[in-house]
Amino acid sequence: MRFLIALFFPWLTFFIMGKPLQGILCLLLQITLIGWMPATIWAFASISSFNADRRTDKLIQAVKVR
Repeated sequence: MRFLIALFFPWLTFFIMGKPLQGILCLLLQITLIGWMPATIWAFASISSFNADRRTDKLIQAVKVR
């Protein structure tokens, strides 16, 4: 779902992930027609990083329980 949002509304992706400043910067980039593609690529890369961070946090919590 986040990837679909990132394709059409890259700035909204950052707000959903709790990064409002990056969302505002992405919106400013997206306003220009040339900036739409870099904003989309940035959103996709951020989603991948966000998912990796969540996996790492789960692994750390699992290790702490033992």
